[in-house]
Parts: sequence; structure tokens; C-alpha cells
Amino acid sequence: MKLNKIIFPIAALMLSACHDLDLNPLASGSTENWYSTETEVEMAVNDLYHIRYWQEDGQNETDWSDDTYYRNFSGPFENASLNGQTQFVFRRWNMCYKAIAHANAIIEKSHRAIENGASATNVNRLIAEAKFHRAANYAKLIIKFGDVPLVLTDMDIEHAFDVDRTPKAEVLKQIYTDFDDAAALLPESYADVSRATKGAALALKARVALIMEDWATAAKAAKDVIDLNVYDLHPDFGEVFRSGTKQSKEFIFKITRGIGYSSGWAYGDHVDDWGWGANVTYNEVIRNASGWGARTPSWELLAAFTCTDGKLIDESNLFDPHNPFDNRDPRLSETIIPFGSTFLGIEYNPSPAAEKVMNYNTGKLIINNDSRVNAQYASFNGLYWKKGVDITYTQNGWKVDKDLIWCRYAEVLLTYAEAKIELNEIDNTVLDALNSVRARAYGVSKDDTSMYPAFTNEGQATLRNKLRVERRMEMAKEGMRYTDIIRWRQAEKVMKRKNYGMLYPASDCLEQIVNTGDWFWAFTPDVDDEGLADFSRLEAAGKIMPLSERSWNDRQYLWPLPTTDIMLNDKMVNNPGY
Repeated sequence: MKLNKIIFPIAALMLSACHDLDLNPLASGSTENWYSTETEVEMAVNDLYHIRYWQEDGQNETDWSDDTYYRNFSGPFENASLNGQTQFVFRRWNMCYKAIAHANAIIEKSHRAIENGASATNVNRLIAEAKFHRAANYAKLIIKFGDVPLVLTDMDIEHAFDVDRTPKAEVLKQIYTDFDDAAALLPESYADVSRATKGAALALKARVALIMEDWATAAKAAKDVIDLNVYDLHPDFGEVFRSGTKQSKEFIFKITRGIGYSSGWAYGDHVDDWGWGANVTYNEVIRNASGWGARTPSWELLAAFTCTDGKLIDESNLFDPHNPFDNRDPRLSETIIPFGSTFLGIEYNPSPAAEKVMNYNTGKLIINNDSRVNAQYASFNGLYWKKGVDITYTQNGWKVDKDLIWCRYAEVLLTYAEAKIELNEIDNTVLDALNSVRARAYGVSKDDTSMYPAFTNEGQATLRNKLRVERRMEMAKEGMRYTDIIRWRQAEKVMKRKNYGMLYPASDCLEQIVNTGDWFWAFTPDVDDEGLADFSRLEAAGKIMPLSERSWNDRQYLWPLPTTDIMLNDKMVNNPGY
């Protein structure tokens, strides 16, 4: 058997047999005659766009960072107990190598279609798409695991037991080569942005280079995307993430999800191989709209957004801890539901004093199930996501036709700015990139600096910190925070801090916080220069309570290899500390 018909690496070999073509005809053929026509090659490439290969980090519960929490839950990453048997560890490893093996087969065998008379131009474009996918999956692997086996061709099963880890630098070099090859042949645009383009290849190259701290490569690749003049920022930040926004010049690469093809976000359906969607819709919707409200933003994220003067909350005279959404960067109210606002047609107020709220859909007062005075499992910290959640979440049986935005233009601008800052090559192009992102948040032109707190050249150290805060505000809930706290070495700080929420039972919160005039926060938490909040003084004052303890071990800067692979191959030595 060939590994494209099973799965590389070894653990996957033991878990999967040849694909059943009746069930999955797009994955690979069962004979050596597959890839003999352009149609067969295209079918094979199309399977690489399946959502199973494009999961975001930590989608179902926490996001392995300080931005998102699931009530008082603490998972293996949060309690520093990752091991080679942790489900998301071996799933990431297996699914990436499954995609790589599939891409290898396309790259190696698609010449058959050309030999049979297929268009060389079209087949070579499809091979370029396969290289894009191979590069993207190797990037995911080195980001999590460091050194990994580099396999570029079909491999007999007997040789799989003798594969060694390849140095990360060598794998990264191949990633760059694949992205460059893809960018050279792929078009600048399609009618459907769900296919890989020249811009997508360059943008993902810039992303992995940034994470690998290869600043020069990251800056150049990002600038190459900018210079294509294909992309632009969507005028409305909040609208970018709504289900109805299917097309935008901001989208560089996205994965289409459709209810009609059983690939939407849903409850109760096995949407894909990762179980995506099983609880996503319920977990992110307020309880007054019949959601569960279990997966919520953190207080640390709430505290990270700057005020409208561009200053951090413990530096700005505009910040009011009793009204934490006032005078803040506009992206805050598009990311987290503001207190007192109307969301999904219902007044939102988590205060234990708010026993009833208005349902504007019916014009009647209703029991406020988003306050813990009425519902024990209402948000433990009073926060809910607004970003990416809209009325479609409660329609169609909780199935949501929302595409997964994998890469967008705002990220490229921030990547370019960060790489140039790290190179200490700060010029007007850097400030323009930063100001374009921030001005869009305020709904104004970047040239109208009187209408928003524009970036100026304050030197490398200051701009580095401000860029990190800007990136957090812009990219929250997009699967990027994990890699940021890892590469910035912030994990050893933030993942040792507690997850905080409101006093409970609700009667305690009412008596000790609301009735004393201390709602929402009694006073402003401390925030360091990188925008990282510390709530320990509020806890010491008895004004908040810890929901869960977090732990950190430096070994988690890399993930462990799957246990089964180590058991089956003596050459597969684990990462330090595992």
C-alpha cells in the first residue's frame, strides 16, 4: 500500500485503512490509474479544501490562550498537562500528515493527466494548489511541534517505521519553496475566494515567517501581497464576520461552509472529522436567545482594548471601570456585547440587579437568563462574544452558514508592520499599515488623524508594544492569539494567572458589588505595556473571584509528539520535558 491511501505517519497508519471510494471519492483512488484526467486531479485537490484540514486553534472550548474561557473549565493546555495522548495533539498531527500525504500524491502523479492529453496549464495550476496545501500543513506542524518528519513523496509502509524528525529550519525552507511555487502559478483572483490564489500563498508565507521570527521574509511576503493591489479593508469591521458577508476585498483565503452540504456550524450533527460545530452555535449565543453562553471572552481581553485616546485603560482618564465599554476602541463593542445594548433583538444586561430585560422581538419584558441571579450557568464573567455571532445562529435549527475566514488583509498589514518594527526599519509604510487598520475601526480615513488615535513613530520598543495590543484588538477570536503568546513568550506570564469572574452566588455580587456602587469592576485593573491585565488586586479586595487556576510549564512552547508514533519508531524522540 502507498501512504497516500493510508495516512502518514505511523500512528495514522494503524488507525486508517484505504479510503472507501464510495464514501469519499475525492480523497484518493484505489488503483494506480487515479490522477489520469484533469477532472480526477481537480477532484483530489478539492478534497484538500475540506474543513477537516483547516480547523482553527481551540475552536470548541478555550482557544489555548488568555482570550477565551469555557466557564470554569481548565483543559490540558491551561493546566499544563499536555501529553502525547491528548486528543487535539494527535488529531492535529494526524490530520496534517493526512493532508500532506494526499498533496504529495497529487504533486507526484498528476503528470499522468498531462500525458493523457489534459491541459498542462490547468493541471500545473492544480499541482500549485496542492503545494499550497502541503506548505500550509507543514507550517501548522512546525509551529506546534518544531522538528517534524519531512516527507515529499509517496512512501512504502515499511519505510515509515524508519522516518526521523527533520530540523525545523529545513522544513521551513521547503514551506517557503512550496509557497513560492504556488504563488508563481496561481492566479491573483478567482470568482470564489475559497480557492488558493497568489495572494493566499504569499500571505500564509508571511504568517509562518512572522511566527518563525524570520522578519525579512515576513516583511517581503506581506509587502508582495500589498503590492498586488487586489485586497482592501472592508469598510465595516463588524460586518466582516457576519454570516451574510460572503464576498469582500478583505478576504484573502477562506473555507466555505454550507448548510446544504452538511458543512455548516451546527448542533447535534457530526459536521466533520473534528466534530466541529457540535456545540459552537449554542456555546456562543446568549441564554436569553436560548443559547448556552458557555464559551466567552475573558476579562483579560476586555481590559486589553485601548480607550479612544489610544491609551491603555490604566493610563487613560477616559476609562470608567463601572462602565467598561464607554470611550473604548470601537472594535470592543463589535467583539464583546456591550452592557445595556440590544443583541439578537434582546436587551443585554448581566447585572444581578437586572432580573428582567426587554425582548424587543416581542415587545415584552422577559426573565433575564443572562444574569446569574436567574440562571446559574449564565456567563460566569458577564461577557459574551458578539464578533461573528448574528441572528442566523438562532435560525435553521441552529445551523449556521458562516464561512471560516482563514486569512484577511488586516492581518497582512499587521504582519508587515510587525516585521518592519522588529527589523527596526520603521518608516511611513509601517505607520500607514497600522493606521489603515485602526482608522477602519473608527470608520474614518487614515489621513483624518484628528478622528482617531493615529500611530506615530515613537521608537521600536514602544511601537512593538502598541503593535501587540493592536493585533490583539483586531484579531481576537480568529485563532491567532495562541501563536502570539507563544512567539512573544507571553505564555509563561498570562497562563500562570487565574481566570476571573463575578462573585457568586449572585446575592454576594448584588450585596458586595452592585449595592456598594462597585459594578462592574470596583477599580481599574493593572495593565502592563503589552496590554496584559493583572486582576490580583481586585481579588485581594474581595471584589471578584477566581473561576479556575491556570498552570504553565515551559515545555509547552512545543507540543509533545503523539505517543503511538514514538512507540512505533525508535527514531522519533519526543520534545524536551515530555
